[in-house]
Amino acid sequence: MRSIRSVRTHGSVRRRVVTGATAVTMGLALAVGAGLTSPAVAADPAALTSIILGVGANETQRTVTWYSSADTAQVIQAAPTATLVNGEFPADAATFDAIGGANIATSGGFNRHATITGLKENTAYSYRVGSVGNWSQTYAFKTQDFEGDYDFLFYGDPQIGSSGNLAKDQAGWKDTLDVSLAANPNAELLVSGGDQVETANTESQWDSFLAPDKLRQYPWAATIGNHDVGGKAYEQHLYTPNTDRSAPYYANGNPGSNTSGGDYWYIYKDVLFIDLNSNSYAASSGGGGDEAHVKYVTDIINKHGSEAKWKVLTYHHAIYSPASHAKDSDNKQRRTDFTTAFSQLGVDVVLQGHDHSYSRSYLIKNGQKADAAEQPGQADVYPGPGGVLYVTANSASGSKYYDITKPDSSGTGVTGQGPDPLNPDSYWYNSVQNQEHVRSYVKVQVRNDKLVVENLRSGTCTAPNAAVELGQVSCVNTPEGQPIGSVVDKVTVHPYHGAGQDLAVKVPTAPPGEFGWTIDGYNGLVDLGTAKDHDGDYFDAAGTINPIVVTDSRRSLAPWSISASVGDFTDGAKKFSGAYLGWTPKILAPGAGAKAGGTVNSGYDGGSGLSVSRGLGWADQGHTKGTAKLGADLDLKIPGSVAKGDYRATLTITALSS
Repeated sequence: MRSIRSVRTHGSVRRRVVTGATAVTMGLALAVGAGLTSPAVAADPAALTSIILGVGANETQRTVTWYSSADTAQVIQAAPTATLVNGEFPADAATFDAIGGANIATSGGFNRHATITGLKENTAYSYRVGSVGNWSQTYAFKTQDFEGDYDFLFYGDPQIGSSGNLAKDQAGWKDTLDVSLAANPNAELLVSGGDQVETANTESQWDSFLAPDKLRQYPWAATIGNHDVGGKAYEQHLYTPNTDRSAPYYANGNPGSNTSGGDYWYIYKDVLFIDLNSNSYAASSGGGGDEAHVKYVTDIINKHGSEAKWKVLTYHHAIYSPASHAKDSDNKQRRTDFTTAFSQLGVDVVLQGHDHSYSRSYLIKNGQKADAAEQPGQADVYPGPGGVLYVTANSASGSKYYDITKPDSSGTGVTGQGPDPLNPDSYWYNSVQNQEHVRSYVKVQVRNDKLVVENLRSGTCTAPNAAVELGQVSCVNTPEGQPIGSVVDKVTVHPYHGAGQDLAVKVPTAPPGEFGWTIDGYNGLVDLGTAKDHDGDYFDAAGTINPIVVTDSRRSLAPWSISASVGDFTDGAKKFSGAYLGWTPKILAPGAGAKAGGTVNSGYDGGSGLSVSRGLGWADQGHTKGTAKLGADLDLKIPGSVAKGDYRATLTITALSS
C-alpha cells in the first residue's frame, strides 16, 4: 500500500509586525533653493565657520546658517544620532542644499543657510555642513514631543563688545547660556531680545557671540536690535523662516542697502511667534514704519492665529521699560501705534529688550492698565479680553546695564511716564521693575491653560560680569541671598475664555498597536493520514491546518492579509509537486475584519494549487480591531503513478500589512 503521510506547517510560534512607531530614519525632504553665485574652484578646502542652529517654520524644522571662505556648493547633512557608527554618517543620511551669496566686504567670504525638514519627535539628531571631503565638525540637537507643554528661554541684549572687553562679554554670555540650559536642559527654543552685538558689522563681536556651542545645540530665534540693524552681518549670520524682507520692513525702505531688516513668524507647538524689526517705526525714514508692522501682525494672526493657543510677539525696543530708554520719544510713538492693535488682536505676551533692565508690566489694554485693582508683583493675572503682558529682559551677558529711572509728572496716558499710584517709585505701567547689575534670563513655561513667566538670575556680582568687573557699575547682589538660579520675578498668565465655559481634554499619544499572527496552540504535524487509492488512477487525502490566530490593534486600521504556499512533497529522492495540494479557507472565529480567502483546487486536474502563494484570509482598510482565527480544509489529489513512501512538505505562511 502506498501512503502519503503528512503536510508539515512551518513558522515560528509568533509573527508580529509593529506599526505606527517612529522609524529611525529621516524624511528625504529637500529644501531647494536658488541663488548660489557661480561656484569657483578653490585651491584649498573652504573654511566653515560661524555655524548656528536656528528656528524653523515649525517644530519639524531647524535652520542652520554659516560662513564659508569659498563660494562652493554646500549642504547640511543630517541623520538620527543613533544611526552614526564611530562618528560616521550613514550612506542614507539626508542632505539639504544650501543657498547664500557673498558677504559684504567688511565680513569677507560667503554665507550659506539651509533648513533641515522632516524631523521626527523625541529624536536626537547629528548634523554637519559643507560638502564631501570638506565637512565641518559634527553637532547635535534633539527634538521632543511635538504636542503639549514645553519651555522656552528669552535672553535680553548680549550686545557683545559693549563693555569694551570682548573676552569678558563672551564669558558672561557663555555662562548665561550654560547656567540657563543646565537648569533647563529640555528647553526647546532660545528667543532673542535683539542686540546680539555692539557694532553691526564687526565680525570679531559676532565671533564672540557665536562662540558658545549651545548655539549649535538649541535653536536660536533671532531678533534685530538697534545695534544689529546698521549692516548686513545680522542677515548673513541669522537666517529666519517665513521672513518678509520687502521694503516696508526696513527702516530706510531699501532692502538692498547695507542694513538688515524684515519681519517673520513661526509656529512652535501651541505658540504663534511673530518677530518684528522695530528699528523701522517711522514711515518718514523710508520704510513702512509701525503701520506696516501692525498690518503684518494682523495678517499673520488672521491667517494663522487659529493654529495656536497662544500669541507671542517679539521685538527689540521695549515700550514699557524702567530704565534710560523708558522716556524715549520713539518708544512713546510705538505705544501709540501698537498697544490698541495688540489688544484687539488677542496678543498674550510681548517680549522686548533694549533697556538692559528687567520689567514686567501690568496687564495693558488699549494702552491703559487693564485692571485698576491689579497689585504690584501680583503672582497670578487674568487678562480678560484685550489684556497684554509686556516683558523687558535684562542683559544676558553682563556687558551693559541701565539703571532704573524715576517717573515724572506726565501722567498715565498712553505716552505718559507718571508714577504708579500703588507704588510711586515705579512707572504706572510696571508691576515689577528690577536692576541688580547681575545677568539674568526669562523662562516661559507654555502650558495647556496658562503661561508662566519667570525672570531668573544667571550670575551674581562676581565674574563673569563685565560691566561690574570693569568698574562701570557697582553691584550689591549677594550670592547667599540671591544665588544663581534664584527667582527675581514670577507671574502666571491665565487666559480669558469668553462668556461661556470652554471644555478641554488632553489626548495622550496612543500606543501604535500591532498586527501579528500565531499558530493556535502547539505547532504540530498536520497529518493527512494514508492516501486513499482510486483504482490506481489517483490518490487523495484530506486534513485541516493548525488554526492561525490573527490580532490587529493598530490605530491605522490598515489592511492585512495571510497567505501560504507549499513546496514539493519529498521522501528521500522521491517527490511530487505541491501543486497537487488545494484548500478551502474558513473563518473559525470572527474578528479584526477577517474574511476568508477563496477555494484553491488541487492541481491534479490542471493548475498550480498551493505551489504558489494563496490567500488564507484578509481584511480591508478601516476594519475593526480585534482577533480572528483562520483555518483551512486541505485537499490533496495526486497521480496514481506516485511511488510509495512517507512524504512531507512545508507550508510557508506569510503575513502582509501596510
